[in-house]
Amino acid sequence: MSPQHDPRLPLAFITPGEEVRLTKIGDEIDALQREQLTAYGLAENRPMRVLQQKPMTVILAEEVELALEHNIARHIWVVR
Repeated sequence: MSPQHDPRLPLAFITPGEEVRLTKIGDEIDALQREQLTAYGLAENRPMRVLQQKPMTVILAEEVELALEHNIARHIWVVR
């Protein structure tokens, strides 16, 4: 029996220029911060484009550009 491959990756590991879809905002992120991210348009199955990773992760979700600290971006799960 082969192990199942999980296609999800942390947002912090995505190369700038790639478009991905959000699958989950991890429970490691404070509930209030998760609520704020959702208010900015980060919702399950929504597309986003990674614009940069340094010095912060910057994404474009719909028409909102959002800068995230890496300790947040590594708990946001996406698929290519």
